Amino acid sequence: MTHPKRILFTGGSGKAGRHVVPYLVDRGHRVVNVDLVPLDHPAVPTLDADITDLGQMVNALTMHGDFAGLETGTGPQPFDAVVHFAAVPRILLKPDNETFRVNTIGTYTVIEAAVKLGIRKVVIASSETTYGICFSEGETDPRCLPLEEDYDVDPMDSYGCSKVVNEVTARAFQRRTGADIYALRIGNVIEPHEYRTLFPDFFRNPARRRRNAFCYIDARDLGQIVDLCLARDGLGFQVFNAGNDTNGIDLPTAELLRRFFPGVPVTQPLGEYEALFSNRKIREVLGFKERHDWRRYVQA
Repeated sequence: MTHPKRILFTGGSGKAGRHVVPYLVDRGHRVVNVDLVPLDHPAVPTLDADITDLGQMVNALTMHGDFAGLETGTGPQPFDAVVHFAAVPRILLKPDNETFRVNTIGTYTVIEAAVKLGIRKVVIASSETTYGICFSEGETDPRCLPLEEDYDVDPMDSYGCSKVVNEVTARAFQRRTGADIYALRIGNVIEPHEYRTLFPDFFRNPARRRRNAFCYIDARDLGQIVDLCLARDGLGFQVFNAGNDTNGIDLPTAELLRRFFPGVPVTQPLGEYEALFSNRKIREVLGFKERHDWRRYVQA
């Protein structure tokens, strides 16, 4: 089990965060959420703060999380780690330049505040969109499959581009400070209720999932991945695909390749249903063991 940590979690009220934060609390961590809206969890206070404002982020990391902290009489306790999920979550919600600004400046600011205060573990949310398929103009083929972390990422869109910049930012801060900073390229996040509401249509219309390379990550399994990142020290800067073991569709991998990616080079043998968005690295390096295969919740 991970040694319990005091964690500042940005974006804990979002689609992924509202499942990851309770997972971390259940593992014994104490979490303070930074978000524009409160998280409905009795053990997690929420601070409304601007992630692009360095002063606010420094303050968030050097203040009490709740009134109980005042009772110690010894001042605010330091944070052990920062998990940064807050962002404009996709294109077409805000103007492109604003999506890019919030996501890049926000990530720079959060990491800068953390490392200048001596925090040695930062986990940031990157994205599957960095591979340049999800939000591309028209239908785009990857250069090879499966998608792995050493791929030369090349998105066309403001959101994916912001995540590539954030990975470079994280790497720069790691080189400068020696802190452990891990970037999670998070796949298409699926909440527990969405297996019933979304997956039947995925099965009827598999072409809809081509832009995601048929990937998904159960929000609770994402919680496990974040917890594993918090537990594993000494890796420096790392990028990890955060996805489940198999494709989020009821077709064999060979058929997906034949129907949707003909002519795309396949760089290694793949299992019958093995994900094209490869999670091999988190399994081998972090010890991730999937607990929420879609087959547990919906019939093909």
